[in-house]
Amino acid sequence: MDRRAYNAGMTAKELYDHDFVEWTRCNAALLRAGRVEEIDLEHLAEEIEDMGAGQERDLRSRLRVLLTHLLKLQVEPGGRATQVWKTTARVQRDEIRQLLDRAPSLKRRIAKDVTGVYRLAVSGVAAGTELPEAQFPETCPFSVDQVLADEYFA
Repeated sequence: MDRRAYNAGMTAKELYDHDFVEWTRCNAALLRAGRVEEIDLEHLAEEIEDMGAGQERDLRSRLRVLLTHLLKLQVEPGGRATQVWKTTARVQRDEIRQLLDRAPSLKRRIAKDVTGVYRLAVSGVAAGTELPEAQFPETCPFSVDQVLADEYFA
């Protein structure tokens, strides 16, 4: 299929700023047809890198939510929302596990990401509970194994 005819004479590179969805379709068609010289290689490389960065952001986001709920369970054990917090922790663990299954290289990041998002989780919990941030440990009190363990709830 000649994608250029479909796109009123636009090249793959010109499509990038005009219609991103069509840009993806066009470049995929060019790849499948072996017409590598027509592919928008510069933008394609950026988009591939962005896909990986998105997976990293997803991991950090899920770890932050998980840590937030583990901290809530620690500072308000038996609170009225305990079951909701445990359910959220389970969901985040499942999602993290699926993410790591799809992208095993992210396993190397977990310890660093737990450390990196811990203070953000503390800020969120402190704001939601009106506890001072100083009341929380300076570093994450949970090991990576505890963070990821299905039945660990602080």
